[in-house]
Amino acid sequence: MPWYKIRAQEVVVSYLPLSHIAAQMVDIWIAMKIGGVTYFAQPDALKGSLVDTLKEARPTAFMGVPRVWEKMQEKMKAVGAKSSTVRRKVAAWAKDVGLRTNLSKLNQNSAPGSAPVSYHVAKKLVFKKVRKALGLDRCTKCYTGAAPITKDTLEFFLSLNIPLCELYGMSESSGPHTISRHDAFKLTSCGIELPGCKTKLHNKDEEGNGEICFWGRHVFMGYLNMPDKTEEALDAEGWLHSGDLGKQDENGFLFITGRIKELIITAGGENIPPVPIEDAVKEAVPLISNAMLVGDKRKFLSMLLTIKCQVNPDTGDPQDELTPEAVELCRQLGSKATRVSEISGGRDPAVNAAIQEGIKRVNEKSTSNAQRIQKWVVLDRDFSVGGGELGPTMKLKRPVVMKMYKEQIDNCYKDVASPATPDNPLPPK
Repeated sequence: MPWYKIRAQEVVVSYLPLSHIAAQMVDIWIAMKIGGVTYFAQPDALKGSLVDTLKEARPTAFMGVPRVWEKMQEKMKAVGAKSSTVRRKVAAWAKDVGLRTNLSKLNQNSAPGSAPVSYHVAKKLVFKKVRKALGLDRCTKCYTGAAPITKDTLEFFLSLNIPLCELYGMSESSGPHTISRHDAFKLTSCGIELPGCKTKLHNKDEEGNGEICFWGRHVFMGYLNMPDKTEEALDAEGWLHSGDLGKQDENGFLFITGRIKELIITAGGENIPPVPIEDAVKEAVPLISNAMLVGDKRKFLSMLLTIKCQVNPDTGDPQDELTPEAVELCRQLGSKATRVSEISGGRDPAVNAAIQEGIKRVNEKSTSNAQRIQKWVVLDRDFSVGGGELGPTMKLKRPVVMKMYKEQIDNCYKDVASPATPDNPLPPK
């Protein structure tokens, strides 16, 4: 595998269900191919014990689903919020240096080995300590995949000298089809094709977005005893239709822009991919843990929001207590809230105003009125695997959420004859 560079004995940590293609490829097949060592994490890895396993195993390569990286990010921010003023200033300076240096390096705007002195100082003072605290001090390859990851999370880890290389593929393509590497990297891109793989974009629009289709020896032969499903997935020329929307730049880097089945088609007939809007809201309002856009066949868009809260270490279930980071954010907003129940349902005016202001900023960047969020509601609890809103790889299960929170969604559209105008948004229920 010329694309998979090995410097020493490869060590990986297995924590995802082995029914998942990412776990099969990284934990079993690649490890067998290169003679690697696989450590198996505890069954409660995704409930909080994963970092302990990482510290013990010290992997040289690690595949983290986006929610794992996001939880690490939240934990580090919470620890940072409790640090002294001097430590916070040093960390902020180091992250600024790290982000600028790594972006320049990865975009090939600087010569190899030409990092500034400040970068080497930051590496010694901050970056090495962070890697050790996460158990990634030996890790030369950090991957993310299986679900969308936000630009904010990518930049956060890049600022700490931990570039997250995105993978993209599916079970039907035997795992990865494209991959980001340190020598072929663009922020928010899923990278370039692996050797022997081909990509085409089916039914491209004027912006270059089309359905991503795969071709190659890695594409499956079909679903067992399911000819109709096989015919739906594979066309006559052998192209596998992924159901994902994306575009490629002039250098072959693939960018995922949405999923066909997730597209929201408003009553006015406009097709709206939800993920970019959801990511923008989470970036604009750091207090938000999960955001889900709704509005299919409706007159306007609404959004379900959850607040960052602590997790039961034994069950992984969300608790009512806010995370330390969320408490600090509330204080900055002038709120005394320490629990989700003090915020949900519009109970906290200061938090409500902050959310509305963040959504207003997101709306101002929308390309059309139909893409503006007109109403939103803060739910009583965060999404979780145990609650049913998230799958085993922490991916949002939209149809399940739609059923679970049907009452809250319907309330957003109750007694509304027409959507609010951008200049006069409807108040949250």
